Amino acid sequence: MTQVQAGEQPTVAGAGDAYKWRWLVLGVLLVAEAMNLLDATIVQVAAPVIHAELGGRASDIQWFSAAYTLPFAALLITGGRLGDIAGRKRVFRIGVAGFLVTSVCCALAPDPGVLIAARALQGAAAALVIPQTIGLIRAMFDADELPKALGSIGPVMGLAGICGPLLGGLLTHADLFGSSWRPVFAVNLPLGLVVLLATPLMREDRSARRPQLDLTGSALLVAGSALAIDPLIQGENWICLPIGLVVLAVCFLQQRSRRHGRAILVETSLFENRGFAPALLTSTLFFAMTTGVTLVVVLQLQLGLHFDVLRTSLTLLPWSAASGVASWFAGAVLVPRYGSKTMFAGIVAILAGLLGTVAAYNNSRTDWPLYVPLGVCGLGVGLFATPFFTTALHRVRPHETGSAAGLLNAVQQFGGTVGIALLGTIFLHTLRSRTPASAAEIALAVAIALTLATAASAAFMNPRTPNSSSTPPAVDQTRPAKGFVRLLRRGR
Repeated sequence: MTQVQAGEQPTVAGAGDAYKWRWLVLGVLLVAEAMNLLDATIVQVAAPVIHAELGGRASDIQWFSAAYTLPFAALLITGGRLGDIAGRKRVFRIGVAGFLVTSVCCALAPDPGVLIAARALQGAAAALVIPQTIGLIRAMFDADELPKALGSIGPVMGLAGICGPLLGGLLTHADLFGSSWRPVFAVNLPLGLVVLLATPLMREDRSARRPQLDLTGSALLVAGSALAIDPLIQGENWICLPIGLVVLAVCFLQQRSRRHGRAILVETSLFENRGFAPALLTSTLFFAMTTGVTLVVVLQLQLGLHFDVLRTSLTLLPWSAASGVASWFAGAVLVPRYGSKTMFAGIVAILAGLLGTVAAYNNSRTDWPLYVPLGVCGLGVGLFATPFFTTALHRVRPHETGSAAGLLNAVQQFGGTVGIALLGTIFLHTLRSRTPASAAEIALAVAIALTLATAASAAFMNPRTPNSSSTPPAVDQTRPAKGFVRLLRRGR
């Protein structure tokens, strides 16, 4: 989950193509990227155990994840702007230090309220870290090496996605020194310290043209998002939902009204591209479905079948592994040949997997029948995600690239938060009057509806024009990393 900063020629401290520490620093930056994804996924498996030990409301299970992803999504673009202004290395270092401190606070949290507050601050710190990585990588590598460097991000993120739920299960199940779930957060300490100690080796990088911060837009975005999500998780205070939507609408109008040269969160010219708004909606729906489904499976296995956290994490392994393999295969084989049509093959696989999961809940009291349909879901997720991002960005103009990528990343995180709130709430509320299997079936029915809505929205992402084709011309899809670099070069 990275934000591309493009649009100006960067100012780099210590120029020189033969920078000897570049591959070591690349590894450090990839560790920072992986830390964020681990923290977004590792807690899902451990959340029921955390709730059982700390007590509190059932909705706290959702907040343990949503409290991280919501501020991360809302502040991601602002974090990128801070890197442009103050220097990406400096902001990266501050963000990593904040991430370490808040991770310690999470690990030592005595009650749910403290943990949720610490998770929110941790997400805000991650929003300072993640937007800087692409700019720092670009500052170290010349044009020939840059594709290889950027191409390493995908496999690392795929591995982190697989390891997150598994590591959460292993650490919680191990109960190291009687610490139960707390190592789930403490694992950030050795990783974060390595990253922090390596920051002196990085080159400073900042925008040649000093942008301004849009503090009003940032505040409206954070407030509107929080107000809209809270009632979905709590199942009450529904008046906050329309208020939140109004605040988000005001944020949108405020962005459109900004005059040229004034601070702005996103390039509003992006919405002149008829396919970009559907891409944002598609991202929200898709990641709401995927994140919500994995949470429902975790809740059903632990609260319904009373499986331990390790067995739960192993049940999710086919989903994660299949998603990683399918993402690679889609990028290497299917997208070059079929372009955006590959997205709809992914949708079909997801629907088949969700229907199979519902059938498994109907006919079994164990987790073994879930392995195959969850693997099919993961296959569909991988087939969809790769062509989705390529298609979403292929008509973006050079000066819009950074804003577009940042907005897509933010919406992705927001969609995940919506999924946790919506599907998690449906499951927990239905559980009061029905069996766990029945509650899971109802939540999955909503997930199927979200998948169909994703397909409908994706159909509008690539509008036909006399000069258009199903395969985006602006990105070299036969070699995804080089195509991505070409976008960056055009932005410079």
